[in-house]
Amino acid sequence: MTAFRLDDLRQHSDILRLRSGKSLTVRFVEPDDAEIVQGYFRSLSTRSRYHRFLGAISELPPAELDRFVHVGEADRFSVVAVMTVDGAETIVGEARYAFDAETDGFEFGLSIDDRWQGHGVGAALLGNLECRAAAFGATRLFGDTLRSNDAMLGLARKSGFAFTHSPGDWKLVRFEKHIDVAPQEIPCASWRLAARQMAGLDLKTSFP
Repeated sequence: MTAFRLDDLRQHSDILRLRSGKSLTVRFVEPDDAEIVQGYFRSLSTRSRYHRFLGAISELPPAELDRFVHVGEADRFSVVAVMTVDGAETIVGEARYAFDAETDGFEFGLSIDDRWQGHGVGAALLGNLECRAAAFGATRLFGDTLRSNDAMLGLARKSGFAFTHSPGDWKLVRFEKHIDVAPQEIPCASWRLAARQMAGLDLKTSFP
């Protein structure tokens, strides 16, 4: 499998539709987003930040923020889910993920702005991550969360994930889903194209 170049990745911004009819854009984070990304994490409730980072934190430390906003560094990727709120682009969720080609595993973590929880943002973002996992050729999609994170556990359950113990930490629960989707069957159109590019297929091949 051929890895994407950074410029290739930036072409993949997805427009998702929430059940309310509102549109949600999922795009890769760029270095210029550092300030608004930090502002997003600061705006989360103490409980939401605790669940996202598995411990008490008020904001991203400088080194972690730097890693977060540099897409594709060390095979890790960061995306934000944005909407237009009162005329301004506003981050309502985020995710960070990594693909391990040796194990075909696709690990992720995500958070949703407290004000937008319960509006379908989490389900839409998680569905998009499944498309990304399939495009990379992953066979399993998984994450770890605290046993107290009822919102994440509920979202994973509704999305068809199975639950098991997280290796090495009794406080965490692992949620995992088997991925078995052919490239031409990936639901997200942009990631059907991405899968085709990464596999080195003929771009003229007609995929539905």
